Amino acid sequence: MKRDLAMAFSRVTEGAALAGYKWLGRGDKNAADGAAVEVMRTLLNKTDISGEIVIGEGEIDDAPMLYIGEQVGIGGDEVDIAVDPIEGTRMTAMGQSNALAVLAAGEKGSFLKAPDMYMEKLVVGPGAKGVIDLDKPLKENLENVAKALNKPLDTLVVITLAKPRHDNVIAEMQAMGVRVFAVPDGDVAASILTCMPDSEVDMMYCIGGAPEGVVSAAVIRALDGDMHGRLLPRHEVKGDTEENRIYGADELKRCDEMGVKANVVLKMEDMARSDNVVFSATGITKGDLLEGISRQGNIATTETLLVRGRCRTIRRIKSTHYLDRKDPEVRDIIL
Repeated sequence: MKRDLAMAFSRVTEGAALAGYKWLGRGDKNAADGAAVEVMRTLLNKTDISGEIVIGEGEIDDAPMLYIGEQVGIGGDEVDIAVDPIEGTRMTAMGQSNALAVLAAGEKGSFLKAPDMYMEKLVVGPGAKGVIDLDKPLKENLENVAKALNKPLDTLVVITLAKPRHDNVIAEMQAMGVRVFAVPDGDVAASILTCMPDSEVDMMYCIGGAPEGVVSAAVIRALDGDMHGRLLPRHEVKGDTEENRIYGADELKRCDEMGVKANVVLKMEDMARSDNVVFSATGITKGDLLEGISRQGNIATTETLLVRGRCRTIRRIKSTHYLDRKDPEVRDIIL
């Protein structure tokens, strides 16, 4: 990929974040997500790439979401793109922290192609690279990470999502003396915190979305961390009901069609096959990773984390936007 594409992708997440911010605190997560998707698609289609959405928010039947297989760009480098136009739609709708607009891009063939389904994830930073194994019990992984980091188990910090499906896991970790930070949503940001030098987070474990998992794998590889994932059908996560079994059967069928297996451990290199990736995340609301958008009338300020994997360059970009000067198709959505 050309080096200047990194800045182009940062503009895409800035636009999506500004679109989502318009719906901040209004209680309508679908409207926020729809606005972010529309701006993200518009800006990607102004970018000098021949891009394909390989991880998005749905399949082709779910348009107008950015669907798996959608072609974007005006021509140029062949690029695979994994997106999460708003990571934390509910947090945006409710005015809560840690909502982001997220994109990862790599050369063609860089990213795992998988359905939009659940994924179990285990993430660590560079200090514990190579010691995790999602096939092993969580207790053993915690002990191995603590040993690699030369830390007592009762000083280890694990971040997870505050979901009922994690209640038993949280209780198990706390019973071992591990400190657990449970956040409402946002496992991409949580994963990145394991690799930030100024963060106290040592490990991330959760069951969340596969799109977020592939995006996380891209940036974790760029930051020299480590990650394992495992695709899970809905009925194994949300309860073994007839409705969930129908959803799960369809997900497993899509896995077969896409050549990927569920319930099999995926290593980071299976999900992000190259370190020649660009990752961009723009804060919508203030969080542990990024500042949120600040807006006064026509002027808005954003903060973006931009990572180039091959050279391992990490940039934090503060931008001031005069919203009425944006292109009309973007301006009409964000103002």
